Amino acid sequence: MARLAGVGRAAVSNWRRRHADFPKPVGGTETSPSFALAEVEQWLRDQGKLAEVPLRERVWQHLTAHPAGPLTALVHAGCALLLVHERPTGWLEHSALPDDRLADGLQTALEEVLTVRFGVPRSVRTPTAADLEPSLPLLRGAAELAAQLGGARQAFEFLLGRHLDANPRQYTLTPPGLAELMAALAGPSARTVLDPACGTGGLLRAVDRADSVHAQDADPDLAALTALRLALHSSAEIRTAAADTLRGDAFPGLRADAVVCHPPFNERDWGHDELAYDPRWEYGFPARTESELAWVQHALARLRDGGTAVLLMPPAVASRRSGRRIRADLLRRGALRAVIALPAGAAPPYGIPLHLWVLCRPGADQRPDPELLFVDTTGLVPDGGRDKLPWPALQSAVLDAWRGRGDHPGVPGVSRSVPVIELLDDDVDLAPARHLPAPAPGGSAAGLEDVRERLGATLRRTMELTPPPAAPAPSAAGAARTLTTVGELARAGALQLRAGGAGTAPAGHPVAVLTEHDVLAGAAPSGTLPDGPPEEPVLTEEGDVVVPVLGGGSVARVVDAATAGAALGRNLQLLRADRTALDPWFLAGFLRGTANNRRASSYASTATRLDVRRLRLPRLPLAEQRRYGERFRALAEFEDALRLAGRLGEQLVQGLYDGLADGTVLPERPE
Repeated sequence: MARLAGVGRAAVSNWRRRHADFPKPVGGTETSPSFALAEVEQWLRDQGKLAEVPLRERVWQHLTAHPAGPLTALVHAGCALLLVHERPTGWLEHSALPDDRLADGLQTALEEVLTVRFGVPRSVRTPTAADLEPSLPLLRGAAELAAQLGGARQAFEFLLGRHLDANPRQYTLTPPGLAELMAALAGPSARTVLDPACGTGGLLRAVDRADSVHAQDADPDLAALTALRLALHSSAEIRTAAADTLRGDAFPGLRADAVVCHPPFNERDWGHDELAYDPRWEYGFPARTESELAWVQHALARLRDGGTAVLLMPPAVASRRSGRRIRADLLRRGALRAVIALPAGAAPPYGIPLHLWVLCRPGADQRPDPELLFVDTTGLVPDGGRDKLPWPALQSAVLDAWRGRGDHPGVPGVSRSVPVIELLDDDVDLAPARHLPAPAPGGSAAGLEDVRERLGATLRRTMELTPPPAAPAPSAAGAARTLTTVGELARAGALQLRAGGAGTAPAGHPVAVLTEHDVLAGAAPSGTLPDGPPEEPVLTEEGDVVVPVLGGGSVARVVDAATAGAALGRNLQLLRADRTALDPWFLAGFLRGTANNRRASSYASTATRLDVRRLRLPRLPLAEQRRYGERFRALAEFEDALRLAGRLGEQLVQGLYDGLADGTVLPERPE
């Protein structure tokens, strides 16, 4: 409803409380009700809040309200969009028919295009005419959306992306940056590629120039979505199957050039009891607690000799005692080539630093590789950078080490090739951190001295910026002020309010995002907008005031020239002042008042939410505002200096601890 009217969700909640004629729920629950789209549209028109429903919102509402559920609706929409993509004139001929004839005609047309594209058997079942009847408004809208967005692929990606965003806990996704890295490690020359746990197809979508793509997933809906997504993305031959890969391998005779896989983690019911004599266990029968090593061996079994597999793994697989015999055999026979430690935040579960395993199926006449490459990228992420990882830098470090293995001496603390013989001890511990000690934060004694000098300069600057003693005001001064609220100023036109979180970036033109974490930490914009169908973001301008609305605490940031142009992230509110009426620093300073924030906050069981419109500030002439603004600006500079001094102090202390511990720094200073 908020998207239809172009307002925030809080506004819709207010309308529902204040207007007796607001549409009644037709389903859902008390805390998450559903409403009839037609009734909502009519009410918004009657209130003058809706001129026309945006096409993408209308299509999305048809999808979410589908009687068979959104996944079935997505599959139907994908089938129709594939027809639009493969046979545009055929779709035009069928779409001209009335609804009572369109469903019958579409069933035949979809059967033909799905058979040509996916063969038989396939994971995408042709919907019957009866299945298609409730989907016809959605299918017509999806085809119209494809014309608006520039293609059937863009329309399907929009609908799939919106569904995944709306249901984040239902799916385990591989982020695009990680998918690109895994595809690059698999090799640009791979012509036949397999993903045995494909999910929504994100990994295979990152693979370029493949001639044949195979995918399998235990969930039939996900297998169908992957097939449709890949068919709209490339012209490769696509074969997908819906079955449990370990128990019911759909491609037993496949010998792929590459396997990419983000398998399920920590599964106990993976088939241990019934698969004891399966021929895939060339390197040993995995323990019940080692499901990931079963996926590793499945991937190796589906490779041709010399083919490459890249799997995302939880870090425990590298060191659990129950898997040490299989790890040892993988090393002895030259199947495991690299273990790469990723920083926390690379993929779900985001709090754990996951690993990538790169494997190669050894040929009968091939000598085992005598070394194993270790790469640790955790030190390449700045403190507090987990929310937005620097994927270009991470990819460059990993690929440089992988492509230069054998000839490259390695990078201290980042990459190193270790002789296999050194790893074959009682533990066979393959965690990169065991073999790549992290360098001291200062890097060396000279580096620590540089940090010390920067800290000294910052502390001197902090002393210069320390506010002078505060002059007490008369006791009646505060009571004499005439106050106004942000909401009143917005209604009067003295400022604009904008909420962040929406928007996409044009393909190939990344846009930085100012995140909630950036505002709280006083850091530069660290996020980037996702690619996708055109959706205008809220871009910051110099002098804007940005306020986080979740979590409590009094924080307000004035956008400077370096931050201007960044998109506004989620859970942030932007206040753009009319400079002839309001000084931005005056505005930001009064918004940070503790009592002001407490008065404007509402409290739930797990979170605090700030209603920015209720924040108060005094009515003062512009000249007086600027006097306050200069003082608030000076306080902000002092705060930035304190923050920098804290970071440098922590870096110096940890560097000295590490240097003294590893012998690179002596306990006494040289004379």
